[in-house]
Amino acid sequence: MDAVEVRRSRRARHWRLVVPWGEPARLTVPQRMSNGEITRVLAQQQDWIRQQRRRQIPRLGLGRLVVSEAEARAGARELVSAVADDEAAALAVSYGRIRIGAQRTLWGSCSPTGTLSFNWRLVLAPFEVLDYVVVHEVCHLRVPNHSPRFWRLVERRRPQWRQQRDWLSEHGAELLAFTASD
Repeated sequence: MDAVEVRRSRRARHWRLVVPWGEPARLTVPQRMSNGEITRVLAQQQDWIRQQRRRQIPRLGLGRLVVSEAEARAGARELVSAVADDEAAALAVSYGRIRIGAQRTLWGSCSPTGTLSFNWRLVLAPFEVLDYVVVHEVCHLRVPNHSPRFWRLVERRRPQWRQQRDWLSEHGAELLAFTASD
């Protein structure tokens, strides 16, 4: 049986099971859920957990990388800034600042004040993927939602954006699990 970390939550209304890349499976349950119910859920979900683990075969070769987080952040800032400057000029928008962080689930975001935030691990992805994420966030400076109008703008700026999104869907969990050699 796979190791599973069980967390009780006051806010949870239903159980939720996730299998993060390179970490134990995590079952979040409502505070009131009995140990017997937890045992039943885990027994019923063992095949699903194993199936999720089988899908987590390293494909990017990141284990061979020796890079510090500081180096990766600097590289990400340089690439992201160059793309953001070009796209902001092309769209006639401006941003407040660029923030490079270590988000655990997001690749990028655009705040209402115009701060563009990006995950430093994007520098480990193919450039086209980083480029798409930056363009996506810069487009939010013009259209601050995911409406059809927003996606038309992204399409005009990067017609192949779906391929980059699909790459992130396929490899994103492995990329997010990468830890630098600091």
